Amino acid sequence: MVVEADGGSRGNPGPAGYGAVVKDSDGQVLAERRESLGVVTNNVAEYRGLIAGLAAAAEVGASTVDVRMDSKLVVEQMSGRWKIKHPDMQPLAEQAKGLAAGFARVEYEWIPRAQNSHADRLANEAMDAATGKPAAGRPGTAGKPVAAATLPKLPTRKPDRAAVAWTGAKGTPTRLVLLRHGQTEMSALRRYSGRGDVPLTELGRTQAAAAAKRLAATEGLVVDGEAVPIVSSPLTRTKQTAQAVADALGGRVETHPGLIETDFGDWEGLTFAEAADRDPDLHGAWLGDSSVPPPGGESFDVVHRRVRKARDELIAEHGGKTLVLVSHVTPIKTLLRMGLDAGPQLLFRLHLDLASLSIVEFYPDGNASVRLVNDTSHLS
Repeated sequence: MVVEADGGSRGNPGPAGYGAVVKDSDGQVLAERRESLGVVTNNVAEYRGLIAGLAAAAEVGASTVDVRMDSKLVVEQMSGRWKIKHPDMQPLAEQAKGLAAGFARVEYEWIPRAQNSHADRLANEAMDAATGKPAAGRPGTAGKPVAAATLPKLPTRKPDRAAVAWTGAKGTPTRLVLLRHGQTEMSALRRYSGRGDVPLTELGRTQAAAAAKRLAATEGLVVDGEAVPIVSSPLTRTKQTAQAVADALGGRVETHPGLIETDFGDWEGLTFAEAADRDPDLHGAWLGDSSVPPPGGESFDVVHRRVRKARDELIAEHGGKTLVLVSHVTPIKTLLRMGLDAGPQLLFRLHLDLASLSIVEFYPDGNASVRLVNDTSHLS
């Protein structure tokens, strides 16, 4: 028999639910399960969906089970290829293993979200019940705005021989997967947000969860059962976004002070227009000269040196590997600027959306390659 299971939360953590369906080999539905879970994370909801699906399969007399889920984390952990480090996941995994032991055979398969629509619908119905809101007009996935089948794959670490031939780059590059944090109240109002430590909004948490899901389905971010390093700015909005990634990959979050956002000084909390009205001459000079700092803040030249130092330290520690860096708009633009060997005007001409993904590789011989910029296809 086939078990299809899913789970999600609107906020991660947030109002959550799971869905599971048991089908025979002809696709006939034998059992359905759905349940609201209160406030938990996506991963907890996904495991609960698996547990419910296995229990339902046992109830209808299954002897062998093919489990199909769109959670890369659950499939890889239950298959024994990824380690289970998160304390919230360990007892759920043990419960699932106990149920699986009652069958002659259980196999786990990752499928795109579009192929898991039945369980996904049940999970959304459970979340609708938890929030008291109707399902109409909501995204068609369980806290996952876009079906994975519609998403382009991120560039892999496999050598691009044509690109290397054109650049002459030598050695194994250090790949930096750059993720901007999700929405905050400051970003929603388009205000300068530097060192102010504001958390993600509910939408921001949903954006972070969607990006995390995208990364969890990407090759090369878990190696020999271990997630690649996940390094975040020390501010709350980036740490929350990074934690969503760590939960999805089964890793842990480190912080690096060099990845923190620009200090906008007295302009913190102001809009562009308000800062220009407050300090018209200085604001105009700041836009045209990267050495000019905001009043009481730091210039983009200072940010550039700080981020370069952070990059060099991370490459020294993790050279030739892949890292996920969760940061802010200016540090990410700065890393892309280094990859392009471009001038400071790039900071004003390059747009980066919230929760967007970019990729840059730095080779040991000094060459670099920007592989992706401002990918938001995982967001609705």
